[in-house]
Amino acid sequence: MAIGNPYAQYQQNAVHTATPEELAMMLYNGLVKNIKQSMFSLEKNDITTTHNNLVRAQEIVLYLNGSLDENNELSKNLESLYDYMYRRLMEANAKKDREIIREMLEMAEGFRDTWQQAMKKASLGD
Repeated sequence: MAIGNPYAQYQQNAVHTATPEELAMMLYNGLVKNIKQSMFSLEKNDITTTHNNLVRAQEIVLYLNGSLDENNELSKNLESLYDYMYRRLMEANAKKDREIIREMLEMAEGFRDTWQQAMKKASLGD
């Protein structure tokens, strides 16, 4: 039996054993990573890679939006923000617009950093 890519195996195990909070953090990290990679590939004029990274970022935003609890007031606010982010990522992809990509990177980093702080505060309360 052949051993697969150890890094891929590690990632798969991490996802399968993560708490919902940790999964959300992984998604936010992936969102930031894909937006950053789209910026770098756009700088190199690699349109295909830029497109692919922005599509992955859009998919992550859709997943985050779909995982919201509809009975929670905070979720309703996040839904509006995710919708805005999704539409702007689509626009950035269509126009290959660096400014929109930068704006979405700042927004994604804000989501990630806020979630990270919330996780820290929640763990201190345990």
